[in-house]
Amino acid sequence: MSPDRVVVTGLGCISALGHNVDEFWTSLAGGRCGIGPIDVSTPELAVPSPLKITIGGAIPPPDPRSLVEARRLPMLDRFSVLAIVAAQQALAQSGLPLERCAGRTGCIIGVGVAGWEAIEESYRRVFLEGLRRTNVFTVPRVMPSAPASQVSMALGIRGPVFGTSSACSSSNHAIALALCLLRSGAMDAALVGGTEAPLIYGVLKSWEALRVVAPDTCRPFDKNRKGLVLAEGAGVVVMERASHARARGAPILAEIAGAGMSADAADLVAPTVEGPVAAIRACLADAGLNADAVDYVNAHGTGTVANDATEIKVIKAVFGEAARNLSISSTKSMHGHALGASGALELVAIVRAIQEGLIPPTVNIEEVDPDCDLDVTPNRARERPIRVAISNAFAFGGTNAIVAIRRFEG
Repeated sequence: MSPDRVVVTGLGCISALGHNVDEFWTSLAGGRCGIGPIDVSTPELAVPSPLKITIGGAIPPPDPRSLVEARRLPMLDRFSVLAIVAAQQALAQSGLPLERCAGRTGCIIGVGVAGWEAIEESYRRVFLEGLRRTNVFTVPRVMPSAPASQVSMALGIRGPVFGTSSACSSSNHAIALALCLLRSGAMDAALVGGTEAPLIYGVLKSWEALRVVAPDTCRPFDKNRKGLVLAEGAGVVVMERASHARARGAPILAEIAGAGMSADAADLVAPTVEGPVAAIRACLADAGLNADAVDYVNAHGTGTVANDATEIKVIKAVFGEAARNLSISSTKSMHGHALGASGALELVAIVRAIQEGLIPPTVNIEEVDPDCDLDVTPNRARERPIRVAISNAFAFGGTNAIVAIRRFEG
């Protein structure tokens, strides 16, 4: 018997482009960039030494903490707050009746960094303020599995609950694992995605040392691109076995058609062509798709010199002549690089793009790099029916995870 198809029935997100999916999509469709100056006057960024990184993709007011039960806040690091906010939205849209299916519902949330807000607070208390102890909740706030656990407690989810962590591929690995568990019948539904809150002094100083962060904005595929821009945010979707969704009359937004994973096994930070090629081919094979079936690629597209040119080589290697017919874009040019949350935000973008028949643009492009000579949808959204899209995620450490999303048809 063939495995049940897996579908998306709810979307949720919070990012530099707004506090919910509608705000996020309206910004993407309009080509609005959410990257701007970071407020270094906040306690989290009060600096013992100056920051060279002064821009980022920060969530606009009001404070996301206002959207979570006050009694939970002392135990929540910011990345857990963002995950709960996105999960609440996704659950509300899906109408998933957790009172009846909590034991058969899972939660898998990807993170790339961990709860750095609590780490930063602890360093400041001990090393700057001379205190002898840290906050009692430091350990449970910091752990990479905290967002998944906190979502499960906030919503009452009692099925498989855990986190994934593979740097910038974390969300796509979470989606791929959820796909496997749902196909296997281990659960009927799951809240799945990623979260990150890296706009913290210690994290920014660490990225500063890598010298890959742009000083002005994120311009993937541009000839004069200068690097990535860090961002905070979270995206969560409700994934269900199609039979389960149909039985309860749920809205089916799209199908998760397949996933593919690989490792470069080469360099800690420099991307290869071979690893991503293997992951995309594995994804297409898992979904039963030919290369010419894909209409849209939501690129990893970080805006670094090495990543963007390599990714175009990867796409050409996989798709051959069909690459000239693809629409490609990097939504990171608008919401920034949210590290472990990026794949989840990009999945939300893809599902809405499929629904609306609209390719979100790559903004901030002044001159397309000759080495990036495919259709990267510069600066303006473009109408196009989308049958199938793929989401690319390539991470430090050479971990690659690709997800294929298909318009759901009966």
